Amino acid sequence: MADLALVFHWEPSAMNGMGLGELMEWRAHAARRHNPD
Repeated sequence: MADLALVFHWEPSAMNGMGLGELMEWRAHAARRHNPD
């Protein structure tokens, strides 16, 4: 969740309703955005 907050500037409350699978998908997006190479 910290990765998502850092990259997308989301509050923790924005992620409360997400399931583990959805969080992991968004984490992969955040990793690609933060480190695109």
